[in-house]
Amino acid sequence: MSEEPRTLKSVFQAAERKRLALEGTYEANSPTYRDDLAEALELYQECIQIINKISLFSPNESLEDIATSDLPYLLVNYRIAELVQKVSTQSPLERKTVLNKARDAYERFLHILDSYSILSESDSKLFARYTEDPAAFSTISTPDPAARRNAKIANFKTEKELKSKLEYMRHSPRYLEEGGDEEAVRELYLTNIAFCTHMAFQGLEGINREMEILAQAPIPLMPQASTVEDDERRRREASGNDGYSERLDPPLSSLLSSGNGPLLTKEGKPLRPFTLTSNRQELQRGVFRPGHNLPTMSIDEYLEEERRRGNIIEGGGEASGRQPEPDEDNIEKADAETMKAREWDEFKEANPRGSGNTLNRG
Repeated sequence: MSEEPRTLKSVFQAAERKRLALEGTYEANSPTYRDDLAEALELYQECIQIINKISLFSPNESLEDIATSDLPYLLVNYRIAELVQKVSTQSPLERKTVLNKARDAYERFLHILDSYSILSESDSKLFARYTEDPAAFSTISTPDPAARRNAKIANFKTEKELKSKLEYMRHSPRYLEEGGDEEAVRELYLTNIAFCTHMAFQGLEGINREMEILAQAPIPLMPQASTVEDDERRRREASGNDGYSERLDPPLSSLLSSGNGPLLTKEGKPLRPFTLTSNRQELQRGVFRPGHNLPTMSIDEYLEEERRRGNIIEGGGEASGRQPEPDEDNIEKADAETMKAREWDEFKEANPRGSGNTLNRG
């Protein structure tokens, strides 16, 4: 038995319950949050399909032609825009795609309100300014810092007043959606639409500011989610059928798989690493040796070899102050030392201590 199609009211109520549950959740990175967010977006998309199927809204109608119970469905595109921006992304390019989807949903929401003349005079001017240049849109058009500050304060006050009004109306028995006064309920819906319109323009401005930041982000050279297997597959595809690759070290899997195969191809091309040995005994001795290279000489042998090559500088320290004992049998060296000492004594007699200091004399 096939499942009966759900009504627009049931789907919209299910979407609203999901949205309200997400607003009270702060674990945006949890899998449960992502699943609930995707389910809420699917429900709102289903609402869009039902609305288009039954032609609920028509550009030939006016606000008075819309039933009070159908007014909340005008907010479906606005809810989609708000939820889409909460989708987690891994790169600036993915974030730009999400922001463009949110912008499209905001535009559909404002277009349908404009077609029914629901926008206020100030909102109509903002929407006309947005349609002229969407990428440069801002709710504050003046470059004067003082005027921008006053405009931001005015926007904040408007948002606060609309929130306070909605909070009061939702807690008043007169505005109850079930069993309340129809005119009061209609006023509640229209006030909620006015608040969402105000937030939609704020959201469009925020999207433009974020787009400016993302435009300065560096473009990644390779996809963020690529794995080692993906890289290896791309290398194989780029190498063609001849098996040529610029990679010096082949993957470990290929080495292990080809360990028992032939050593060379028919053309003489090596298929796997191999070691040339002089005889069988040398190969047998290398079976149980460690994987690293063992030392071939001791430290003393190494230092002796470096000293022989002249790479060690000797002298300095205490050894430099030691005078070698004179060789009494070497008469020529003894005479040279005697003449050197005699010349030094004659120099000291001719130049007494302090004789060269002429600046400090009185």
